[in-house]
Amino acid sequence: MAALTSRGLKVQPFKVGPDFIDPSYHTRICGRHSRNLDPFMMGKDGCRSTFFRASEGADIAVIEGVMGLYDGIDGGDLASTAHIARILKAPVVLVADAKGMSRSAHALIQGFLAFDPTITIAGVIINRIGSPRHQAMIGQSGIVPVLGWIPRKDEISTKSRHLGLVMAHETESLDGIGSIMDDCCNLDELLSIAAKVPPIGLASSPGESPSSARARIGIALDEAFCFYYQDNFDCLRHQGADLLFFSPLKDSLPDVDGLYLGGGYPELHLPALEAAGCTRDLKNASDDGLPVYGECGGLMYLTREIQADKSYRMAGILPGSAKMTERIQGLGYVKGTATGVSPLLVPGQTFTGHEFHYSRVIPDADARFAAQLSRGKGILDGNDGLYTSSALGMYTHAYFTAAFARNFIDLAAAFSHR
Repeated sequence: MAALTSRGLKVQPFKVGPDFIDPSYHTRICGRHSRNLDPFMMGKDGCRSTFFRASEGADIAVIEGVMGLYDGIDGGDLASTAHIARILKAPVVLVADAKGMSRSAHALIQGFLAFDPTITIAGVIINRIGSPRHQAMIGQSGIVPVLGWIPRKDEISTKSRHLGLVMAHETESLDGIGSIMDDCCNLDELLSIAAKVPPIGLASSPGESPSSARARIGIALDEAFCFYYQDNFDCLRHQGADLLFFSPLKDSLPDVDGLYLGGGYPELHLPALEAAGCTRDLKNASDDGLPVYGECGGLMYLTREIQADKSYRMAGILPGSAKMTERIQGLGYVKGTATGVSPLLVPGQTFTGHEFHYSRVIPDADARFAAQLSRGKGILDGNDGLYTSSALGMYTHAYFTAAFARNFIDLAAAFSHR
């Protein structure tokens, strides 16, 4: 993406799967919002629609895969990189890690080529080459074009922590990454491969024109709350939301009709969140009827406290407390149904999403839940959606449906017109 952007091309980035962190790098590098493509959460038509909509005005689309090429849900094909390649008729450039091997790299590549004949592997990039001698030992196979030989450079590796890579805004510099690809890859051949992709069509139209703004929705966006699907923002706007981005760490509670608190890393900013004016003001706003929706880190922030090295007071809206853990508590796709007890969820509404957290929420004995999961752990025993009369918190990072967004905005509009 960096190499193509440096050539003056408008690059539209995508990420297979429910990732939040990799897209932050894509967006920073390309200057265009990266989009998730996930058949489990979006369906095939949803993937095509997002791809078409986001690619408008771009010269080329680059899709970063997830895990191995053929790794889907529960060991199957669903939501794998290969699944997306098949949906979009996209050629695949396989990245083969050559560390610790030479000629065996060709056996690895041959296995990927033969595994699924419906996938077009148009080229391969050999990664982590130790030396010119290492490259010569691997050599050219002729099985598939080698588009690049990338040397091992530990100095450009990216730091990680408990939820994956650090966010792009925490990385001091990405300079030089594109030049490595320019120097070591045949980008002209890669562009030629992309230019030969056959046309694909939409099974249905992308949808109606966006509605006029009916309510102002505040979006928490800073170092503590930074996990969002860009499509969710589009869905809210499409259903009539005017979005206002603010920082709970630094800003006062904004004058809005509803709040959306995404996931992220509140656990890394607990003293600042405890001291923030926004944290103190949230409870009064919620008690006054302001619709508030929180996911994962947002859910934790809405409880009374988060326990880490010690207990830190949070917003105190939802009946429970959160506790950081050393072991992962939830990881994987989620599917659930609204029970109809929270105004923020339409009765019987189904939703899909993903959960990934190193924390537990301990609900009060009389706490109630707004959703029952058929897949995923949620907050407790397959229940998710801790709620009050105007607030809802879920461990699920949900992929918004039009029905959810419309209902949320309806509640916000009603609040604004009281």
